[in-house]
Amino acid sequence: MAELNIKELERRFQEKIDNDQKIEPNDWMPERYRKTLIRQISQHAHSEIVGMLPEGNWITRAPNLRRKAVLLAKVQDEAGHGLYLYSATETLGADREETIDDLHSGKAKYSSIFNYPTLTWADMGAVGWLVDGAAIMNQVPLCRCSYGPYARAMVRVCKEESFHQRQGFEIMMTLAKGTPEQKAMAQDALNRFWWPSLMMFGPPDEDSKHTAQSMAWKIKRSTNDELRQQMVDITVPQAEMLGLTIPDKDLKWNEETKQYDFGEIDWNEFWNVVKGNGPCNKERLDARRKAKENGEWVREAANAYAAKQKMKKAS
Repeated sequence: MAELNIKELERRFQEKIDNDQKIEPNDWMPERYRKTLIRQISQHAHSEIVGMLPEGNWITRAPNLRRKAVLLAKVQDEAGHGLYLYSATETLGADREETIDDLHSGKAKYSSIFNYPTLTWADMGAVGWLVDGAAIMNQVPLCRCSYGPYARAMVRVCKEESFHQRQGFEIMMTLAKGTPEQKAMAQDALNRFWWPSLMMFGPPDEDSKHTAQSMAWKIKRSTNDELRQQMVDITVPQAEMLGLTIPDKDLKWNEETKQYDFGEIDWNEFWNVVKGNGPCNKERLDARRKAKENGEWVREAANAYAAKQKMKKAS
């Protein structure tokens, strides 16, 4: 009888998704759906928080006050995105501190792109243009995700990411129109961030463990490869507008498909970074662990104050 009830609940759940109705925190959902969302949303939250690190060290080194203020606002936005997303995982019954501890232990992952160093000011342009551009490509469909809290959080996140992408493109345009040395700096940043940006969408569809089920549940609306192709098709004309060259000798327009054909991605590099062996993996996790340790006294004080206020009300 219980098995029949579960099957009926699963049928109604899938019917709701097929009809594009949102699943809300108090609705019945399969355990696999809940766990998939916790994994994806917490990974997304971790990426926003870790993503502050490559940019944070450029705030004091930005070339003028306007650039400092804009970059500071961007990093602040990323912190807010992380908080929205950690809150969304809590609606699924996840414990925020446990998800953060999973990040610090290496059990949970974050976007592979943030394990690459930002060596010059042009990298702030490349990160905004390419990395945030890829994020927008991935996140706009998430505004229609079947899980309500995640979809609603994405609406604001995508608006702010659009600002980040424009900020990055404007940096690249300024450099590309500048001195030969500045244009060379912009080209170097593009050379280093192009392929890692394409890796951001995840492994090829044929190697992805989660894509098919996530598509059936309408957590995702497009596959990794579909999003990657969109990224190439949109970004190549932008690079041409900047007068910069995409570092791909196999890149060419395909008149038949009306899309760009592009070269083979080094998936060995991708998996090496995902496994923790990228240029900055250790540095990023060390920074996050240190931040938690240094903030311990703040959390203790806040908890003590909250307990004191609770006792006052009780008395």
